[in-house]
Amino acid sequence: VQLQAFGGGLVQAGGYLRLSCKASGGAFSTYAIGWFRQAPGKEREFVGAINWSGVSTWFADSVKGRFSISRDNAENMVQLQMNNLKTEDTAVYYCGTNPKFSVATMSESFRYNWWGQGTLVTVSS
Repeated sequence: VQLQAFGGGLVQAGGYLRLSCKASGGAFSTYAIGWFRQAPGKEREFVGAINWSGVSTWFADSVKGRFSISRDNAENMVQLQMNNLKTEDTAVYYCGTNPKFSVATMSESFRYNWWGQGTLVTVSS
């Protein structure tokens, strides 16, 4: 399965954006999906993840309570809703599949298959 993230843009602090991650090929509904972000000069960092069914989600402390993740397996789509955005949320956002997902290792980016160029989110003050 290949994924492509889109929906980024420029938004003021306190605003919101919804990112989408569209899958093509493969058995999308069997994979957990993770969202990561990478700011200039920084490592790729975990944002959140959703299990294959959409029942369970997990988030980094930095976004907990502001971000949510949902998925529609019929549409091969995962969405990241980002509310109350802060300037420190500025980054390129990526979605990836994790064939051997576990909660213990979900924040480790090397475990994911990455596709596409990501989508840029810029939050202005």
